[in-house]
Amino acid sequence: MLTNIDIDQKKVAEVMSLLNIKTKKEAVDKALENYLRILSAQELLKMKGSNVWEGDLDKMRTE
Repeated sequence: MLTNIDIDQKKVAEVMSLLNIKTKKEAVDKALENYLRILSAQELLKMKGSNVWEGDLDKMRTE
């Protein structure tokens, strides 16, 4: 999808340098992937201790 956005070029250049990336598109894609990974991890941490999962680990291990 083609989108025009105003991005801090210094930050884009830093991402490109740190990850050895050649294009701005790839830098933005990688940054979004990493941000989504962080958000997903935070959601998992919120669930810690909530006993959301129901199942029998012993039974699963023997099947």
